[in-house]
Amino acid sequence: MIDKPMSGIRSAWVEIDHQQLLTNFELINQDSPAHLKKLCVVKDQAYGHGGVVIAKAARDAGYDYLAVETIDEAIELRDAQIELPILIFGEVSDAEFAACLAYRITCCVNDIDKARRFNALCLAQGINHTVHIEIDSGMSRWGVRWSDAIPVIEYIARECDGLVLEGMMSHFAMSDEADKTYANLQHSRFVEVIEALEQTDITIPLIHMSNTGGLLDLPHAHFNMIRSGILHLGVYPSLVCKRIEGLKPIMSVKAQIPALRQLQVGDCVGYGMHFTASTPMQIAILPIGYGDGYPRVRNEGYVLIHGQQCPVVGGNAMDAMMVDVSHLDNVSIGDEVVLMGGQGDEWIDPRDLVKWKKTVCYEILTGWRARLPRRYV
Repeated sequence: MIDKPMSGIRSAWVEIDHQQLLTNFELINQDSPAHLKKLCVVKDQAYGHGGVVIAKAARDAGYDYLAVETIDEAIELRDAQIELPILIFGEVSDAEFAACLAYRITCCVNDIDKARRFNALCLAQGINHTVHIEIDSGMSRWGVRWSDAIPVIEYIARECDGLVLEGMMSHFAMSDEADKTYANLQHSRFVEVIEALEQTDITIPLIHMSNTGGLLDLPHAHFNMIRSGILHLGVYPSLVCKRIEGLKPIMSVKAQIPALRQLQVGDCVGYGMHFTASTPMQIAILPIGYGDGYPRVRNEGYVLIHGQQCPVVGGNAMDAMMVDVSHLDNVSIGDEVVLMGGQGDEWIDPRDLVKWKKTVCYEILTGWRARLPRRYV
């Protein structure tokens, strides 16, 4: 009988530096005022890093809250015995709200009609359930418009005995760029709602607006809870926002060379024949492609082998890509390749892939597909 191999043995993988993750949390804690509560965003598998792993590290680092985007993400955390409060961003349906009750998951309630229905579900089960309300201060996405917010807040607080209005939030459209004009406008709109509430007897314990950009650059918008999205992952939301000394990316993408090819003059490489050898050369074939999340480039970008840059040649495929290793000595099958991360004195930052894919860091991080095993070191 042949033993079945364990999963996760593929020769291309995502590697997560767990020790650097803990260091990043510690650095953020040291940089943040001690009185602030902290929420860790772990939606979309913590931006591709592993939702349960990052959530447990945040819990151990003293974070007070977690946030996700879908009910399934929240249930996965509960099934992993994570007991921190969990907030679902956005809007939830009636069926999702029923699951929130079952799994003790907080959600946003942003209009009177939904508040009425959700309150009825709570009363029917004899449950008092915590909710937040989101104020649309200028994103034109989720939430109630700032100018219309007070009646909704008053209805939830005064008429909904089954709902406990624990938090009020908003979200910046552009908090991480040098020009803070619009961010400050959003902040002033949010403050309008807070000041109007102060004229009532309604108290909302948690007030939060700052995402990672606001956490770094807008201390006047911290209120009493801040939200960390990609910062603890060691990635900054822009090139111009504040830096925290010692913070480093925790994700690398690596592979091993499974094949080498000798090219003669005139040999073509890859689909579409976007590269033709003008001299004899050696290329390495890598077992990873755009089906795994690497940008679909043509003769652009590079990887690291033996601590040196090796340019991509031709157009990469769904499952393979080719790189020039002619300048390397003693390159061999099985050698480690770094597609994102560091090797020797060289480093490929997520922002390098941003340039090649012409996108943003968030898409690069979340774009590494699940078929790439995650290894935590």
